[in-house]
Amino acid sequence: MQVKDFPLDHVGIAVKDLDRATALYEALAPVKIIAEEQVVSQKVVVRFLQQGDHKIELLQATDDNSPVARFIAKRGEGIHHLAFRVKDILAEMNRLRAEHFELLQDKPILGALNKWVFFIHPKSTGGTLVEICQPAVSTND
Repeated sequence: MQVKDFPLDHVGIAVKDLDRATALYEALAPVKIIAEEQVVSQKVVVRFLQQGDHKIELLQATDDNSPVARFIAKRGEGIHHLAFRVKDILAEMNRLRAEHFELLQDKPILGALNKWVFFIHPKSTGGTLVEICQPAVSTND
């Protein structure tokens, strides 16, 4: 398979408590909170922390039946996904399908920070949930 230009956008971390997790990362490194929002479709509240060019997305479930709540119940808190930014999300979706990756969405959905996203099933990626994202509106991200 050919390596594509997929810059890492962020690392998603499932947490039980956003404030406790934020305090932990603030103690580890000089991070700043750059955004917080509820993503109703995923039943989470997310908080983005940034240090330089690097972002961490903390995800706290808002419903016991959400994917993040199920993840924490099964695996505990920790790395939930890696997100890679692309320039043409529809083209990447088609390319990845052709490469036989199992996609969790039929078409991109609107996620946090006004980005189009879709996820690749962990069984297609060696056990890691992968998010592919593209800003819905042109930004400097």
